[in-house]
Amino acid sequence: MTAPLAGIRVVEIASFVAVPAAGALLADLGAEVIKVEMPQGEIMRHAHPRTSGFKSDLKETPHFHMDNRGKRSLALDISVDAAHAALLQVIDGADIVLTNMLPERLERYGLDAKTLLARKPELIFAALNGYGSAGAESNSPAFDYTAYWARTGFMDAMREPDAAPTFLRPGVGDHAAALALTTGVLAALRVRDQGGEGQEIGVNLMHMGFYVQGNDASPAMTTEQEVPRHDRKRPRNPLWNHYETSDGRWLFLVMIESERYWRTFCEAIERMDLIADDRNEGPVGRYRNSEALTAAIAETLASRSLEAWEQVFAAHRIIWAPVRTLLEATRDPQAEAIGAFARIEHEDGEMRTVAPPIRMSGHEMPGTRPAPALGADSDPILREAGLDSDAIARALRPKP
Repeated sequence: MTAPLAGIRVVEIASFVAVPAAGALLADLGAEVIKVEMPQGEIMRHAHPRTSGFKSDLKETPHFHMDNRGKRSLALDISVDAAHAALLQVIDGADIVLTNMLPERLERYGLDAKTLLARKPELIFAALNGYGSAGAESNSPAFDYTAYWARTGFMDAMREPDAAPTFLRPGVGDHAAALALTTGVLAALRVRDQGGEGQEIGVNLMHMGFYVQGNDASPAMTTEQEVPRHDRKRPRNPLWNHYETSDGRWLFLVMIESERYWRTFCEAIERMDLIADDRNEGPVGRYRNSEALTAAIAETLASRSLEAWEQVFAAHRIIWAPVRTLLEATRDPQAEAIGAFARIEHEDGEMRTVAPPIRMSGHEMPGTRPAPALGADSDPILREAGLDSDAIARALRPKP
């Protein structure tokens, strides 16, 4: 079958994670994605594993390949007039522009939605930034650490009462935002294909932070109360809690409907005495007796190793999960079975990476293509845009 986005050309003017990840998803769907970078390459291209604390001499950047797979590379310094003009000519042949440049920078270079849509009305212009296109902070630089995590209350909510705020791991909010940006682009393509008009798509990290934690944000706003933090020593539901095992590992019980699983769980851990205790009658009783009941469950679960509990729980239909390390999780047979990982071939060998999170029965999305070498496609892309050899030389000439 023809790829869903076959024949669609995307120009991506972006760096770091969120917008490049959206570009990668569009490439997975069959679009031709032209990644525009400064001549020295964007910073993530050079963020080798050792810069993040891994003991590795790998000269490739696995996460850069993951978020830039299957693209073409155009290296331009758009502060040079000839390069800027060349970029506009490339955009003239595109269906979509993706960017995370701040609004004031877009206007400075004539790459804002108003200017580009006036030049090409059928263009889809998709922008992502930290705080949106309105308000006093629309031009404030941001990462998902700030706009998505700290500013939205997410960082504060994800901790127990006496613990310090929780640090965000790289790219978490960015990848959520990438999915939102991709959704908007696909919807705009459908509208354009029906009526011929392009439009502007906007996604920002702050809004994404509120959306992802919406099940907390909505009641907090309605009640005008702070979110009650989880306390693992006194949970509202002791069967929805994490517990330590004898080997210092952890397991996570997630039996939200506690009444449905109460007897089965007690049978599994061989604590039928907990059922006999009238204080534990029903969800309300277990809530009122939470501290004592949680301590009893904790004592029992601390008597065996995580591996031993895995064998026990495998024989009982309850909802739980071992708390894996990330490296352990990447070796999970179930993750392999669902195709969560891909292998990318590059000049130094092979890398395992995360595969695209979408499956289509009519179009394969293996995620096995590498990111392009810096500037590898500059000359052919500019020729396709109609530039002659002299114009290409001026566009690619280093800034004096």
